[in-house]
Amino acid sequence: MNTRAIVVEFIGTLFLVLTVGMVSISPAVPDGFAPIAIGSILAIMIFAGGHISGGHYNPAVTLGVFLRRKLGLNDAIGYWIAQVVAGIVAAILVMILKPSLPDSPLVASVAVLPGLIAEFLFTFALVYVVLNVATARGTEGNSFYGWAIGFTVLVGAYAVGSVSGGSFNPAVSIGASIMRIFAWGNIWIYLVAELLGGAAAAYVFLFTHPGE
Repeated sequence: MNTRAIVVEFIGTLFLVLTVGMVSISPAVPDGFAPIAIGSILAIMIFAGGHISGGHYNPAVTLGVFLRRKLGLNDAIGYWIAQVVAGIVAAILVMILKPSLPDSPLVASVAVLPGLIAEFLFTFALVYVVLNVATARGTEGNSFYGWAIGFTVLVGAYAVGSVSGGSFNPAVSIGASIMRIFAWGNIWIYLVAELLGGAAAAYVFLFTHPGE
């Protein structure tokens, strides 16, 4: 198990979930600008740690990379633990920094089918982009992968944020539920759709890249 990579995954996921909470709960930024901050911190952390861990910061991405056979099972388990723990720690930090949490979840009601579709589609898009820009032989050595991945989250948040809240990341979904951004009753929608989206992206990647 790669300890250095696990530490990097913890740090990157921590700042991602921390940013989600800070810009979503009584935000200081104007309405509509939160996705820019979230997509930007993801890109920044990918550039910071991508050369060490791959810069997943997302259990669905780790699942996709594992199924794409670029990550061993032991490392994948280490990544998943680090990412989920980071999401929980980030939620605790947000609750310390912003003690007045919402009285009720900000995204209290998510229609099941639209929520599943929205989270599946853009988690698929996110993992598909990660696999193509950060793991494919044809894009080795590129310098744009961080922004490509960050902008995928930004676009997804603008496109379907009003439908599902725009998580596309199980660690974010867990952290957001702790912070009362999402309702705990909807957590299964996020986890099911996001993990299925990550798995589907991996198999589509393998189909479109038979040499890999």
